[in-house]
This record gives sequence, C-alpha cells and structure tokens, in this order.
Amino acid sequence: MFEFTKMHALGNDFVIIDGINQQVQFDPTQAKSIADRHTGIGCDQILLVNSIGENVFDFRIFNADGSESAQCGNGARCVARLLTDRGYPTQQEFLLRTLVDDLVCTVGESEITVSLGSPNFAPSAIPFDAPAEQQTYDLQLCDEVVNISALSVGNPHAVLLVDNVDVAPVAQTGPVIESHPRFPERANVSYLEIVSRNKVRLRVYERGVGETFACGSGASAAVIAGIRRGLLDATVEVVLGAGSLGVEWQGNDSQVLLSGPASYVFEGRWMAT
Repeated sequence: MFEFTKMHALGNDFVIIDGINQQVQFDPTQAKSIADRHTGIGCDQILLVNSIGENVFDFRIFNADGSESAQCGNGARCVARLLTDRGYPTQQEFLLRTLVDDLVCTVGESEITVSLGSPNFAPSAIPFDAPAEQQTYDLQLCDEVVNISALSVGNPHAVLLVDNVDVAPVAQTGPVIESHPRFPERANVSYLEIVSRNKVRLRVYERGVGETFACGSGASAAVIAGIRRGLLDATVEVVLGAGSLGVEWQGNDSQVLLSGPASYVFEGRWMAT
C-alpha cells in the first residue's frame, strides 16, 4: 500500500510515489496493474522519488510495461512541481538524480524548466548498431527503408522527418522501429513535422508505452535532430497533441532545456493486490 499523486504534462500522465514521507516497497511487477486504465490508476509511467541529500532527489522511472527508463522530461517537470509544492527543496534550483544524469530543475508559477543534460550521438552510447556516427541512418523495416536520426537524451531515440504528423504511420511503424534489432534497448520514436525554424509539430511512440499525448525527451530529441541537420534554430516551440513545450539547445555539449506546464489530477491510495 502507498499513497500517490496523479499528474500530467500535456496529457502525458504519471503516477508519482513520494518516498520521502512514507515507506514504499514498490515492485516493478506492479507497474502493469497500476498503469492499467480500466482496472488500475491509469498512467504512461510510474515515478518514484526519494530524498538523497539537501536539494538532491532520487528519481526513478518505470514504464507502463514495467521496464525501467533512465529519462523522462515531462515526468521530471511533474515531480519538480510536486516537490516544490510540498516544500522539500530549500532553494529555487535543485537536482533530480536519474540512472544516467542529474537534472537541474527550476520551478516557476506556470512553467517548469528541466535541464536534461547533453545529447549523445555515439552509436555505442545510444545504443544503436552502426559502425560509425552519422547525422542520419537508413533503417530497413519489413517492406521499406526509412531515414532516421539516432541519439540519446538519457534514453534512446529515433527521429523521422514527415510532411504531416496527422497522417504519419505512427501506429504501423512506431512499434517496429521501437523494437528494431539495431536498437538493442529499444527506442522512443519521434515523427517530426517542421513548420518553421522555431516551430514544429510532433507525435511520439514511447518505448514500453505506445503513442502518448506528449513526450518531453522525445520533443527534445526531435528538436536536437532538427538543429543538427540545420533545419531549426536553437529555441523551438514543439506542438503536441494537447499543447506546446519549449526546447532550447545551443549545440555541441550544451545542456538541453525543456520547459512547459505540469498539472495535478488527483491523489489516492494504492492497495496492492
């Protein structure tokens, strides 16, 4: 049994378990039951947070299928809002420590900004099966070849340019690319439509979840890929199904900044079955 808070960021929804003020024995095998939208609470990810030092918090992310992820930009912003509202941080900027990085969080009245670290394009770091780093790669699917950008923003991403996200084959090719043999740890798949140099539209098929209303790391990866290809400026509005996120990347080893809202849905108590 544990108490939880349900939050969402542009429809990307989370069950957040505050391990700071309660003893929690969360078992990842519970994730599917918790995430089920008919018999559970319903969510894209389960987020577990604990305090590990002054203004430093442990942040773990479990997908709806029970697999653990190392990054979740939208989830980080929701957790940052919750921690701030509960008075845990003692300064405006504080850290969420993931499996791979420390995320710097800044909470404002209407928006939360999270630094997601620097992107990594090395195939071995993504990981992605390729003999050398390239700006784009041809990926063989069952009956077609698609061109993708591959990179890590704490988790693996594939980014495809499309003319119109409304008709992009997300349901058809998303799961195929997610589980492609060249992505040994699977991948988040972003379908990117460029509107202008500072505005894009996006749909994302998330690893271990499926298509979601929004994906913070997916938005960041898509913008980074577009900037790297010379198609976008350093600050971009990303329009998703339920609203917009802001992404900034100055290139090279600079930090990726993700900004947007975070909202409460309800609170409750989960009785393990």
